[in-house]
Amino acid sequence: QVPLVESGGGLVQAGGSMRLSCTISERTYIGFTMGWFRQVPGKEREFVASINWNGRTTSYADSVKGRFTTSRSGDKTTAYLQMNNLKAEDTAVYYCAAGGGGDGPESYVYWGQGTQVTVSS
Repeated sequence: QVPLVESGGGLVQAGGSMRLSCTISERTYIGFTMGWFRQVPGKEREFVASINWNGRTTSYADSVKGRFTTSRSGDKTTAYLQMNNLKAEDTAVYYCAAGGGGDGPESYVYWGQGTQVTVSS
């Protein structure tokens, strides 16, 4: 298991910003693409964004383009999801994941514990 430790999350007003972090605890695994997904009760896990191992290639869901940005730290061990102009519909449990990339959860092998993001309108 590759522990992924998430931090961030909480309650924010609509229009506000929040940053999530996801740290790979073992440098051996920094070559993975890092993905961000979110899930609300009763719905499938939804792709949000991804960033490849060196941070040069990113991908976003249409629903977050222009509002969310994902990046990686210089040592590649931490991925970030900067969320701006948050909307009520962004409310979900957010998960980071490490794996081969793409927008399907099945492409990711390791998952963080999830963190709740609640946007009040």
